[in-house]
Amino acid sequence: MSDFFSVGWSIWITTIALGGVAFCLYVLFSQLKGQAKKGEAISDTGHIWDGITEYDTPLPRWWVSMYLILSAIALGYWVLYPGLGSFEGLLKTNAAKEVKADQEKIEAMVQPIFQKYADMPITDIAKDEEARAIGQRLFLNNCAQCHGSDAQGSPSFPNLTDKTWLWGGEPEQILQTITNGRRGIMTAHQNLMTPAQASEIAQYVRSLNNLAHDQTRVAPGKKLFDQFCVACHGADAKGNQLLGAPDLTDGVWLYGSSEETIVYGIMNGRDNQMPAQKNLLSPEQIRLLAGWVWGLSNVEQ
Repeated sequence: MSDFFSVGWSIWITTIALGGVAFCLYVLFSQLKGQAKKGEAISDTGHIWDGITEYDTPLPRWWVSMYLILSAIALGYWVLYPGLGSFEGLLKTNAAKEVKADQEKIEAMVQPIFQKYADMPITDIAKDEEARAIGQRLFLNNCAQCHGSDAQGSPSFPNLTDKTWLWGGEPEQILQTITNGRRGIMTAHQNLMTPAQASEIAQYVRSLNNLAHDQTRVAPGKKLFDQFCVACHGADAKGNQLLGAPDLTDGVWLYGSSEETIVYGIMNGRDNQMPAQKNLLSPEQIRLLAGWVWGLSNVEQ
């Protein structure tokens, strides 16, 4: 079925491209057909406005020639280069393949630089000045868009400079996170409880962080927390790194600590994904990146 649509799309593109040129040429020659020849009297169109008569003047030869030349160039381009559906052109050029070849060439040139750190422990990479500089550049090119150029994150993107880690902050855990990515899912509870009950839980959670709360609602909130939340966050609300469930007692909030934000998260859930980098970076590059990230919270900068 996919091949059928691929062929059909190719035919459609080819038809549109060639049909466009054919239509333009048809319009051109249809206008030339009824024009006066050289030396013949030029008739008017019958349109007169404010004493000005519109004459059926022939099209300028330079304009007609330019039109024909541009049409020939378009047809010649499609013969030599891709443009008519799946036809690759006689020169067999492919922009995607050229870009990939250039990337492979560049990677081959820089690979010896990264290879030097292939077997170096991540903890040593974090202390090596040259390795840290390379790791920082890799971070700025690939990670700063989400975590910020200072690696301190933003709402829904973790701060990488503190010692709070959803999935663990050991060197090998960070390496695993960068390589394969992570996906943290907070289950939506809108079909399990009311917003008022979610608000009770929010009051309890806020009390664990010494945030403003209603003391009379803490005990009911804890009962609801024990009923709905301990499976992931634990009885002590300190989270579970195996699940990526955050510690709710450390004062660090990925989305914010207001009651409204907490209630929204409980009712609607959260789905946060860290994309895998293994298809974008080499193992050596990921190792350097992991060393720099680990060093942010473990090595004096």
